[in-house]
Amino acid sequence: MLSVSGLSKTFPSVRALDGVEFTARAGEVHALVGENGAGKSTLIKLLTGVHRPDPGGTLTYDGREVSFATPLDAQQAGISTIYQEVNLVPLMSVARNLFLGREPRGRLGLIDFRRMHREAERALAELGVRVDVRRPLRELGVGAQQMVALARAVAVDARVVLMDEPTSSLEPREVATLFGVIRMLRERGIAVIYVSHRMDELYAICDTVTVLRDGKVVHTGPLAGLDRLRLVSLMLGRDMDTVQDEGLTKFTGEHDAGREPVLRAEELTARHRLSEVSLDIRPGEVLGLGGLLGSGRSETAKALAGALPVDSGRVTVAGTRVRGGSTPAAIRAGISLLPEDRKAEGIVPGLSVRENIALAALPGLSRFGLVDEARIDRIVDTFVKRLRIKASSAHQKVGELSGGNQQKVLLARWLAMNPKVLLLDEPTRGIDVGAKAEVQKLIDELAADGLGVLLISSDMEELIEGSDRVVVLKDGAVVEELTGDQVTEDRLMRAIAAPAGESRD
Repeated sequence: MLSVSGLSKTFPSVRALDGVEFTARAGEVHALVGENGAGKSTLIKLLTGVHRPDPGGTLTYDGREVSFATPLDAQQAGISTIYQEVNLVPLMSVARNLFLGREPRGRLGLIDFRRMHREAERALAELGVRVDVRRPLRELGVGAQQMVALARAVAVDARVVLMDEPTSSLEPREVATLFGVIRMLRERGIAVIYVSHRMDELYAICDTVTVLRDGKVVHTGPLAGLDRLRLVSLMLGRDMDTVQDEGLTKFTGEHDAGREPVLRAEELTARHRLSEVSLDIRPGEVLGLGGLLGSGRSETAKALAGALPVDSGRVTVAGTRVRGGSTPAAIRAGISLLPEDRKAEGIVPGLSVRENIALAALPGLSRFGLVDEARIDRIVDTFVKRLRIKASSAHQKVGELSGGNQQKVLLARWLAMNPKVLLLDEPTRGIDVGAKAEVQKLIDELAADGLGVLLISSDMEELIEGSDRVVVLKDGAVVEELTGDQVTEDRLMRAIAAPAGESRD
C-alpha cells in the first residue's frame, strides 16, 4: 500500500535518514521502532508531506510513485496521521475538530451543525467516548483529546493510518478501545504504521517490525519470531548480553532521604479538581504519585507549582510558606515543574536549544537589562554535556530535536534554576528505552544530590522502582500512602482499584 526506496533526508549538518527501505502492506499493522533521534519522526513526516526527501529516493503509494507537497495532499490521498501530541484546534468545539475541513452542509452551503453534532456523538460513542461535542476541545483531558484525534483519523476514509505513540496519554480502558479500532482497520484492509516504545503494545497488536538506528534500517521482519531482548539490542545497538546484565531500568532504588520535609502541602483543595490533598517530600527522596488518568496527579503537581489556583490549603518549602499561589512565587521558593505535555506547556519549538534552556534563568542572568551571554553559554554547555543532549549545536531549533532530547532540554531549563524540589510529570512519556534509562538514571542522581523529587508516571514498573514512597490518588483525593515494603505493584494496583473509602488499611 505504501513503500519507500532509498529514502534519505538531510538537515543542516545532520543526516536524519540514510537510504531507508520500508513497506507497509494492506491489512497489516507495521511497527516502526528505534531510539529517539533514530529517524522515526522524520520518516513519518516524509510519508505525510511535512518534509520533502532528498533527491534519489522514491515514495510509492497504491502502486504508483507519488510526491506529497503538503500534509493536506497526503490526507486527501488517503493517508491519515495520529500524532503523539494532539494536533487539533483547542478553541474549537469537539465536533468542529472532528469534521474540520469536511463539515456537513445544507442546501445553501452553510454548515449543518445539528447533523455535525449528531454524527460526532455517534463517531465518539463507537470509541467509548461520551462528551458534550459542543464543548471546546481544550476543556477535555489529554486522553479524551487523543480519542477525538483517533475518531477523526478513522472517519477520514483513510487507506493508510500512521499512529505516533497513540497510547501515551490513554488509560487502560482507552488503550483496549484503540486496539479494537486497529483490529477493525486491519480487517478492512487498511495499512497501519504503529510507532511506540511500549513493548507490550507492540507484541499485542503488530504483525511486522522495522527497526531504525541512526537514520538507517537495521532490521525488518515478523515481530512474533523476534525475542524482546533481541529487539531492544537492535534498537540500542548493544550486545544482548549487555542489555540483559544492565537491564532497561536505571533506577537503583537507593536514596538517602533527609528527616525534615523540604516541601509540605497541606489540604490543597481546588473545586472539582482536588480535595484536601496533603503530602510532603524530603530532600534526597523520590515521592511517587500513583493513580489513573484523571485521579488528580497532574493537578496536584500544578497546584504545588502555582500553575493551578487552589481554593484552600498551603504549601511550604524549607519551612517558609509559598505565598501568592503563582508560578513565579513557586519558582522563587525553589519549586520547578516538568509538565506532562512538553509541546503545549514546555518547549518553545521556534527557539534554539540554548534559548530554551536559558529561558527561566534569564532574570537572574541580566543586570540593568543586559544579559550576560558568557554565563548563558557556560550554563548551556554544562547541561548539554551532563544530560547528553543530541543536537547539531546549541543554536539548533529545539523543535527539530527528537522527543527524548526535547525532554532533556526541559530538564536542563529547570535544573539551571537550582531548585529545591523538582516535580516530574510523566518525564519518560514517549521517549525510547535508551533515553528513558538516561532520564531514570538522572532522577536517581538528582535525589542523591539532595534534591526532593516528585515522580508522576503511568508506567507502573517505573513508579515502583523509582519511588521511595508512593501517594495514591483517586478522584482528586489521597486514598493511600505506600512506604517501604508496601511499595509493590500488587499493593499499588489494589489501592487504585479499591472502591472509594476502602483503600486505606
